[in-house]
Amino acid sequence: MPKLISNIVKVLILSDFFINLGWGLMAPIFAIFIVQNITVGSVSEGVKVAGFASLFYWITKSTLQIPIGHYLDKNHGERDDYWWMVAGTFMMSLVPLGYIISNQSWHIYALQIFYGVSAAMILPSFAAIFTRHINKGREALTWSTYSTCLGGAAGVAGGIGGIAVATFGFKPVLVFISVLTFVAAISLLVIKDDISPKNRNVVRIPIERK
Repeated sequence: MPKLISNIVKVLILSDFFINLGWGLMAPIFAIFIVQNITVGSVSEGVKVAGFASLFYWITKSTLQIPIGHYLDKNHGERDDYWWMVAGTFMMSLVPLGYIISNQSWHIYALQIFYGVSAAMILPSFAAIFTRHINKGREALTWSTYSTCLGGAAGVAGGIGGIAVATFGFKPVLVFISVLTFVAAISLLVIKDDISPKNRNVVRIPIERK
């Protein structure tokens, strides 16, 4: 009996689970972190910095991911997709550590641009590999499993993010986010030998992730 979900897809889901678990911790505390560590108690300035930080991330990610996706499509084979995904995940793991040593708003903006670059590297490559390895006839099950795992990770992390900061402080939580993202990158190495040098002839289905 064929497997319901391929091993490659399972690893990709696991990797994204760790990313969303880690960065889900950041979601409820980011603005508070900026107020406390960057704008030194000024809520109005902190809100501005948080808004511009989000702007820099999304503009960078949105601008780069289409040309990156185009480049990956032109260079047929999964190897380049795979290594762009791994490199982007490793890069993303450095961002929380950068937050720890930041004390100026431009530090946050620079990190958000770096974060956007890493996300733009991950999304097209992740989506391409993921959709090539969905077992035929199991598309709905695979996508629902992916969404459920990521939603669960983000939900749990969002619920405990504030509690974790209140208990341990910002630095340990940021280090933990970095570690989880690094684990996500390391987990991808499990499928290194399973990645094909040639593409499968399948339709690519876009996904949305942060």
